[in-house]
Amino acid sequence: MGSITKTQVTILSLVIIMARLLSEMDISILKTVAPECEGYLCSGSGMAYRSILPPLANHYAKDAQDFLRRIKLLSRYDLEYLVRLILSGEESLGCVPFDYIELFIENVSERMGEKIAAQVRNSYNNSECSN
Repeated sequence: MGSITKTQVTILSLVIIMARLLSEMDISILKTVAPECEGYLCSGSGMAYRSILPPLANHYAKDAQDFLRRIKLLSRYDLEYLVRLILSGEESLGCVPFDYIELFIENVSERMGEKIAAQVRNSYNNSECSN
């Protein structure tokens, strides 16, 4: 059997990241921003949630301002944790509406600085569903 190519390693890494299951910390954050959340299945796909922001944006927040209000409920520690997941590629930004993500990035800028916000923006721009 031949050696594994760099492309195969990249594909395998993406599959592993995309197959992330919510941790206890993730669930705690989801409950903070969406206390009405009772289950962890997407009503559209029937699949288990694999990230925090897409279900918050698409299933719980009434609109972009409600999304921001909910994000502001996060402690700095929780926001930093979420940003670390985004920057590592573990937290998907795909399918989060553009106006929602812009408010999220503004909040990150205010609370964590423009440099971190720019990194989050870059992650969004490179995500599978960005506009």
